[in-house]
Amino acid sequence: MIGLYSPGRSLVHRAPTLLKLFLLSASVVVVSLLQQPWHLGFAALIVLGLLAIARIPARAAVAQISPILWMLLIAVPIQGLFAGWLVAGLMAGRLLTAVALAALFTLTTTVTAVLEAFQRILRPFSRWIDADRVGLLVALTIRCIPLVAQIVTEVLEARRARGTRGSIMALAVPVVVRSLYAADALGEALVARGLDD
Repeated sequence: MIGLYSPGRSLVHRAPTLLKLFLLSASVVVVSLLQQPWHLGFAALIVLGLLAIARIPARAAVAQISPILWMLLIAVPIQGLFAGWLVAGLMAGRLLTAVALAALFTLTTTVTAVLEAFQRILRPFSRWIDADRVGLLVALTIRCIPLVAQIVTEVLEARRARGTRGSIMALAVPVVVRSLYAADALGEALVARGLDD
């Protein structure tokens, strides 16, 4: 979701985040229950239509969906051998359609909008849960994913430069140490802003 938002003014972009979340959840449940290939094909056409309405660039949509293809390359033949090729095809279709729906949500919704939606959902439970703090926690989690990915990339490059490609410890130890330093700096920043409890 980080840095994946594709700006636009389409109906899909402008739809309320909570409505999109609800429709995404309901659609994934419906897709998972489809038993006929033509039902699944119709659902896939609807998703393609929504991507077209949102004017999502084909490259951005494919980039979101393609990671699941590696899993399907392994899962579909196994499923085909043990449960039949129709079942394997339906499984692949369901997964691809569900991932495409999730990609549509990701590409048409900003991180800020998602955080605000989480806070709105949790507000009725404010007696037990601090919605703002949960929103902050989600925001920090989202922020830390690319931060840790960047640390791993830098350590891999340093490891390559030293010629220690085969060593797991040469990767794990610096990543953990640098992640702890980053967490410490983040904690100090939160304390400086009055979030020390």
